[in-house]
Amino acid sequence: MHLPPRAVPPGVPDYLVQTYWWAYVSPKAIRFFERPWLVNLILWGNYRALENAALGALGPDLSGETLQIACVYGDLSPRLARALPADGALTVVDVVPDQLANLERKLPRGHGVSLGLGDSADLPLETGRFHRALLFFLLHEQPEAVRRRTLAEALRVLRPGGRLVIMDYHRPRPWHPLYWPMVAILKTLEPFALDLWRHPLEHWLPPEVPVRLSRRTRFGGLYQEVVLEKLA
Repeated sequence: MHLPPRAVPPGVPDYLVQTYWWAYVSPKAIRFFERPWLVNLILWGNYRALENAALGALGPDLSGETLQIACVYGDLSPRLARALPADGALTVVDVVPDQLANLERKLPRGHGVSLGLGDSADLPLETGRFHRALLFFLLHEQPEAVRRRTLAEALRVLRPGGRLVIMDYHRPRPWHPLYWPMVAILKTLEPFALDLWRHPLEHWLPPEVPVRLSRRTRFGGLYQEVVLEKLA
């Protein structure tokens, strides 16, 4: 199914329109999915635990510049904004204008969060600006070439010593009761996600950027938390 061309915002990538208009591009979809209970159901009751883990992995000190790449349904962004110290700043970039408008409605008045329109694969941001960045369930929605550019861009805008936190799908243990249901769901609704079952995430990292990587899996291996420290 395709979103009618007249309803497609300029600059939204074709793969996103063709594959995820029903979840992220259509204004009706955004209103539908912006329900905490539904987001939690999609993640098999793990939304809060995964959100807590991602926020914790960013580190205890959120001073300086923090970047969230792509909007997220639920309260992750408002929680991140509230956790910032007086000398901390948050920038959120998304390629869909209605996603940014939706996030604006969730943030408290006078929030001070910078909202920017931009593609994760070509971030309109300065090199080496950010102390930390977050990719929360974005990479599984992207074709391999886009995923590779997104990771390269996320590392580009980090300063040396900066931290990139990634939370996404992972191939679960073979005995996991959701193994085969997830295969069916991902094949049907998330055609790029099974790439993250076939390869470790570092398969798409730019080889010219040295990083220190740590990985932790969650919920029987269905999800992965990857933390990259940019070394230079």
